[in-house]
Amino acid sequence: MHRQRRAYVHAMAAVLLWSTVAAAFKLSLRYLHHAQLLFYSTLSATLLLGATLAARGRLRDAIPRDGRDAAKSAALGFLNPFLYYAVLFKAYDLLPAQIAQPLNYTWAIALALLSIPILKQRIGARDIFGGLVCYAGVVVISTRGEFLSLSVGSPLGVALALGSTVVWALYWIYNTKDDRDPVARLFANFAFGLPLVAVYCAAVAGFRVERAAGLAGAAYVGVIEMGVAFVMWLSALRLSENTARVGNLIFLSPFVSLFFIRSLVGEEILGATVLGLLLVVAGIALQGAGRSSQ
Repeated sequence: MHRQRRAYVHAMAAVLLWSTVAAAFKLSLRYLHHAQLLFYSTLSATLLLGATLAARGRLRDAIPRDGRDAAKSAALGFLNPFLYYAVLFKAYDLLPAQIAQPLNYTWAIALALLSIPILKQRIGARDIFGGLVCYAGVVVISTRGEFLSLSVGSPLGVALALGSTVVWALYWIYNTKDDRDPVARLFANFAFGLPLVAVYCAAVAGFRVERAAGLAGAAYVGVIEMGVAFVMWLSALRLSENTARVGNLIFLSPFVSLFFIRSLVGEEILGATVLGLLLVVAGIALQGAGRSSQ
């Protein structure tokens, strides 16, 4: 198979897998406390990433080279998986999936905004306009279309969903300063983050799970969301002759996700959700175009 065609196959596989996880989050939370979902999914992902590296003979790449590497992995592990997914899963616990998912998708705008003070990047007029369009979509989604009243069903849930985008953006900004193999780097972060996750789960929920369906859901989240989809996406970027060719495919994910939310979770998709999501994606696209032109 041609190299670029393989890149498309891997990218579409990652997009399809990521499109299922909002529904998987919501279904799993029917049986698990959000802290239990965090622990069992993180454990599943850590085991998968470790096995992947071992199969490639690259497990040594995940071992910190010195104390500075260890500190970096520990700090990144605090951000992801611990803090990011703790905040995100609680947001999904409080909000309908069709609201939590597009709000979380605005992490690309958070990344652009945080890159200004942290990476000293400049912001242009198109970036600003894109951000305004994106967050107009956030208002439409979070108010379910009643944006003039600014009445939000769960203000804490909306705050957590948007807060997760800040955590995710910070993780990716500081992740760029780690030059190790991406899979090895992710495994190291998860290995350092897992003890924090375990302590959190023990403190707020305990480890006992009543229904096997909860464990199955957590395993799916860990293997698919945190593991396989990420590896497939990295493979697509590596194989592609131009990363923009596959990068734009990620815009399909939130729309495909609505299908799974409707068919598996049973949520009636609101017109405001679709409109808000269109604004979010348009804003991100404008912001991306602004960055590429600078």
